[in-house]
Amino acid sequence: MKNLETRQDIEDLVNRFYDKVQSDDTIGFFFNDVAKVDWDHHLPKMYSFWETLLFGQISYKGNPMAVHFPINAEVPMEKAHFEHWVKLWTATIEENFVGEMAEMAIYKATNIANLMSHKMEVARRVR
Repeated sequence: MKNLETRQDIEDLVNRFYDKVQSDDTIGFFFNDVAKVDWDHHLPKMYSFWETLLFGQISYKGNPMAVHFPINAEVPMEKAHFEHWVKLWTATIEENFVGEMAEMAIYKATNIANLMSHKMEVARRVR
């Protein structure tokens, strides 16, 4: 187990996490079937997203909330889906990393999931 401290660590974490996601029975279909994610395009964005959030390296440009609304409109992204996403993220971190940044990554992911879950629910209600 090592500290989460470099861009390479983030890449390893994100790759291991999305390996789980792609084969996951609960949320994998959002990525594989609904969004039809181009992983060669998506993964580098996620590396930059987490590098920006955790290390303050401003390498991510984008609006993660906006890209989820069309998916939510097609197939509802519910609270249980976001909770499962956090569960997979947390497990992946705890299997591979320790330390303050690992804990921060779990904390930030939980906050992001809660916010996105709320916004997706509100979006479904106003449709």
